[in-house]
Amino acid sequence: QYGGQQEEMAESFASLGMALLLALLLVYMVMAGQFESLLYPFCIMFSIPVSAIGVVLSLLITGREFSVPAFIGLILMSGIVVNNAIVLVDYINTLKKRGLARDDAIIQAGPVRLRPILMTALATLFGLLPLAIGIGKGAEAQAPMATVVIGGLLVSTFLTLIIVPVVYTLFDDLGRKIISRFRRAGDDASIQA
Repeated sequence: QYGGQQEEMAESFASLGMALLLALLLVYMVMAGQFESLLYPFCIMFSIPVSAIGVVLSLLITGREFSVPAFIGLILMSGIVVNNAIVLVDYINTLKKRGLARDDAIIQAGPVRLRPILMTALATLFGLLPLAIGIGKGAEAQAPMATVVIGGLLVSTFLTLIIVPVVYTLFDDLGRKIISRFRRAGDDASIQA
């Protein structure tokens, strides 16, 4: 049985894992209320697993370990990544409400929302760069947090622009199929009545 620092580290990871799950659940609930849909928030949440590629790569490249500050950085990065996907999906929905077809809305939303997404990502990246390099007193302890955020955000910013529209299309088709089934079931029930 492990004790001492190993035991404290395991307890910290368990607590932070619960905090991450709770954060993702709360983010999903807020987005479900904002979009008035249960499917569109799933599209947005798909940008979070993509960012794990950048997290792992950044830690491997820098030779840093996945520690408690890195876990905190993972939670922080999840919020920023979700924000970028929200900007894209919200604009796609806005264009659809204006009368554009779904595919045309997706094609137009990408280039229009690219600049705000890049501005958000680059501001965060450049703001965390001194911390990731380890400049300043006590920065060595927080460097894994900044490394995780920078790596995850770099990868997810570019992959979000590809994956979120694809997942949006898949979930939109799924939503249409479900609605058409309910309508057919309702029509069949009214015909039998």
